[in-house]
Amino acid sequence: MNKNLFFIVAGLLFAAGVALALSRSLLTGVPLIPGKKNDVWLVEARVDFTAHGGPVKVSLDIPVTPPGFVIYHEQTTSPGYGFSFVKERHDRRGEWAVRYARGPQTLYYKGQFIPDRQASPAQTKLATPKKSVEKVYWDEPLAMASGEILRNATRHSSDTPSLTRELIRELSRADNPDAKLILAAFPMHEALKRLLLQSGLHSRIALGLRLEDARRNQSLEAFVEVFDPKKKSWLLYDPKSGRLSLDENLLMWHQDGPSLIDVEGGTGAEVRFSMIHQSVPALQLAKRQQADSLFDIFSVHQLPVEEQSMFKLLLLLPIGALVVVFMRILVGLKTSGTFMPVLIALAFLQTSLIPGFVSFVSIVFIGLLLRNYLSSLNLLMVARISTIIVIVIFIIGVLSLVGYHLGFNTGMTVTFFPIIIIAWTIERMSILWEEEGAREVLVQGGGSLLVAVLAYLFMSSQLLGHLFFHFPELNLSVIALLLLMGQYTGYKLTELRRFRSMELR
Repeated sequence: MNKNLFFIVAGLLFAAGVALALSRSLLTGVPLIPGKKNDVWLVEARVDFTAHGGPVKVSLDIPVTPPGFVIYHEQTTSPGYGFSFVKERHDRRGEWAVRYARGPQTLYYKGQFIPDRQASPAQTKLATPKKSVEKVYWDEPLAMASGEILRNATRHSSDTPSLTRELIRELSRADNPDAKLILAAFPMHEALKRLLLQSGLHSRIALGLRLEDARRNQSLEAFVEVFDPKKKSWLLYDPKSGRLSLDENLLMWHQDGPSLIDVEGGTGAEVRFSMIHQSVPALQLAKRQQADSLFDIFSVHQLPVEEQSMFKLLLLLPIGALVVVFMRILVGLKTSGTFMPVLIALAFLQTSLIPGFVSFVSIVFIGLLLRNYLSSLNLLMVARISTIIVIVIFIIGVLSLVGYHLGFNTGMTVTFFPIIIIAWTIERMSILWEEEGAREVLVQGGGSLLVAVLAYLFMSSQLLGHLFFHFPELNLSVIALLLLMGQYTGYKLTELRRFRSMELR
């Protein structure tokens, strides 16, 4: 393959792995850093009313997709009542029902809301109004006052936002008799809505809740939404300040629907709200949010928990392979076997480093002693290897039992060592000892242990384990790095010592 083409392919693989991981994080919310937490608001709506004695049905408007927030979890507390969600157009309502109830009643709805910074409470993309603007009727004195206010506001405005601000300014003027007359008949938000409708703009009342930690018995605040034909969106205004309501802690509860609450079989309904700020692990939120994502189809989280545990270990192998290739090709360390250190590092993950290290050295040392005895018997290779495997199994069993009786909890975990690999390691080291001496055995054995320890340190990293388990596409980047290191033909770091004498001269 052409060198330039090779580097292009490797670069594309590396970029694809990183880009896919970043895309998964952005689209599904899976954090790149383990342990990250997100803000969550727990909001409780309490409904109090008096039942007359008979069938009761209570219907409460509940947000569907409140601007600036995502609903994470919902639950209700209503002993004796049945509950269900009912969808009506763009409106969603929670309905409680019971065959008989009398006296004071209390119902609860609890919802956890995640702040979504990508959506602004000021501009909501609800459906474009299809019906004509609602007609407004005033009594004669109010009709003259509203007409005068509307003329003044229109004269000083050029579009929907500026007209809304001017209307609020006119209504807020203490020296305006027309405003005083209208506000004596209607509250501020209702007066603003009627004036906007009179001007030919779609307008409606919206109810929002200002979120403050550990607040109780709060009520909804009234806002006015006006539809801007140019932007094709609803603009949310605070009738008190006259500004677009940009408060990120404003939860819009009731935006489009006939009423906030309806009660059949009871009277005196009142809704009060309590709230508290919470922190929830970002990964836990992401698992719930990515259910409809394309990435979720190729997610390890779709597998049963038992298989997820297996894949969590398997997805650590590329990290170990990367360490082995780096240490052998660039550093120049010799190891007994190509990827035996990776398997030993995988065993260290189960046994922990120190007990695993001691157990591995003990097994290999005892195995080498017994292998030297087998050499004197002149056995055929198949019989010799099979005997070594049985011996290794016996040694592991003895070490496990000894560790158990001595009270070491890690004693039984030595069974995680790869038996066949250890048997072949003992065989190869024994032959190496006979052919090249004990020094070469120590060099390759020590190199294998050093690489295994380094691979263990990287594979046990919480950050790397998190990234490779939740973003398996990063293996494309690992492949790119392996390909690039595979093309290296220069001096290894351990070979540079040969040039030390030249430097001294």
